[in-house]
Amino acid sequence: MKKFKIAVLDGDGIGPEVVAQAMKILDAVAHRYGYVFEYCHALVGAIAIDQTGNPLPDETISACLESDAVLFGSIGHPKYDNDPSAKVRPEQGLLKLRKTLGLFANLRPVTIYPSLRDLCPLRPERVEGVDMLIVRELTGGIYFGERGRSEDGRAAYDTCSYSYEEIERIARIGFQEAQNRRKKLTLVDKANVLESSRLWREVVQKMAPEYPDVEVNYMFVDNAAMQLILWPAQFDVIITSNMFGDILSDASSVLSGSLGMLPSSSVGAHTSLFEPIHGSYPEAAGEDRANPLATILSAAMLLDSLSLHEEAAKVREAVGQVMDKGLGTEDLNPRIKCSTSELGDIIADLVEDTEMHSLRIEKITDRMSTII
Repeated sequence: MKKFKIAVLDGDGIGPEVVAQAMKILDAVAHRYGYVFEYCHALVGAIAIDQTGNPLPDETISACLESDAVLFGSIGHPKYDNDPSAKVRPEQGLLKLRKTLGLFANLRPVTIYPSLRDLCPLRPERVEGVDMLIVRELTGGIYFGERGRSEDGRAAYDTCSYSYEEIERIARIGFQEAQNRRKKLTLVDKANVLESSRLWREVVQKMAPEYPDVEVNYMFVDNAAMQLILWPAQFDVIITSNMFGDILSDASSVLSGSLGMLPSSSVGAHTSLFEPIHGSYPEAAGEDRANPLATILSAAMLLDSLSLHEEAAKVREAVGQVMDKGLGTEDLNPRIKCSTSELGDIIADLVEDTEMHSLRIEKITDRMSTII
């Protein structure tokens, strides 16, 4: 029996709750297809600071390096978020984790479920056909550049720096992903102003002949932000720098109708990490009402990374069935409202059972069974 070792970093806020649902789905996959997933839980974020004084303990790094993949929840807590003077912060753990594991590329797919179109702030015709992948550079640029303040504290600076190699490895992922999709690649930069962006263009232009089947175009980031609102369906694969990718991927999240719908993967030199794009949402922690679908879909991306493509497709199919039936957590304004754990149970049942009618009704409340 094939075994996979998964490092589980629940993190803060709703992280443990949504991760628990993703683990249910992985266990359902394992039961149906005859695998074993071995989980190793480790601390990160605010809870790690509270227990160890360190947002990323050495034990957590070791657990990740020894695993086939990492399933990540979320980090952040108001007592740190609202204190700009805090010397140790949860985000430091995430940045260090990315650097230590060599997680240089973040992949965020954005798709629209028909049942959620009314939740998008754009008119339905604007989001028709939206299916994009944003590939964000994750370990370079302004977030990792030299920074500081003047002696009197009245001036500050952050340096954006990129090497040819850092850009090339991101661009290669983008080209390869485009080849497996609609064969269109868009580089988003600010080459009319920034020297680092001009290097991005030079690298992509030199690489383009290696991928003659991929159409390449270039877009300034301000125009890209506008085009995400005017005509988001034009995009297939977007590649961009760390800060631009951070902003654009979060902006694109509203197209899906909820932050709770978007998964992501971070590809690394040593292992890969899978997480929802949303934050820790501490207001809902422990209330069993957070949307677990982004984390469940991140688990599907995890399965793909292990070459379990049929299994990943089954998870996505189950999520689609739930959406089609009008089930969901409160943020989705569903016809039938589910709790976090109820939604996880339903999807796990769908993954494990072959037919919709074989769903175990006892796990669903009476109001749900009428629609199933």
